[in-house]
Amino acid sequence: MINAMNSSEIVTYLLDNPQFFEEHAELLSTVRLTSPVMGKAISLQERQMEVVRDKYRTLELKLSDLMRNAESNLDISQKFQRWTRELLQTRNDIDLPHVLTQSMKDIFGLPHATLRVWNVTPEFAHGWFAEAVSDDARLFAKGLNAPFCGPNQDFEAARWLEGDTPVASVAMLPLRSAAGAPVFGLLVLGSDDASRYTKDMATDFLVQIADTAAAALHFLTQH
Repeated sequence: MINAMNSSEIVTYLLDNPQFFEEHAELLSTVRLTSPVMGKAISLQERQMEVVRDKYRTLELKLSDLMRNAESNLDISQKFQRWTRELLQTRNDIDLPHVLTQSMKDIFGLPHATLRVWNVTPEFAHGWFAEAVSDDARLFAKGLNAPFCGPNQDFEAARWLEGDTPVASVAMLPLRSAAGAPVFGLLVLGSDDASRYTKDMATDFLVQIADTAAAALHFLTQH
């Protein structure tokens, strides 16, 4: 007696004998399968084409996503370059904090941006950026190993932001002269959109902004 082959054995056989359908080409048109797309019985050849088209559509969607991400990254890179250029062109030291925050708002389209720097040298102690910061706010900034993003929970730093609309979400970027160095300031970005800054958002770009801002502002401090 001939033992019936199970599905796994059939699959193995077909994989080991790729010439099977060449020798039995008529099966490609006679075997009928149910199409999940068309909802009716179709030939093996037609089903294969459905699978290929479905894979093609999936690849098209992935490619489209990659292109959108590439365009977004290029746009961010160009804005970042423009912002850095504004910092490099600033000739008056006392103007740098204003240029830094104002150009961020102008170039990146941010509704709110401000900063505070502590332990500044006496010559810059009268600047708006050197206004008093509580010990709690400094301690909070000291504990940040990466930018904080999330809803505004009545943070002291959020109250530094000027504007007529309530700040719903914030990004707070600790300023350090180098990795592991003490925090000497805080750059604060705010939005009236609660979804602008969220806890699960990527912060790689914000880290770059913080590093550049810290490099530009470190000269203000007693280091």
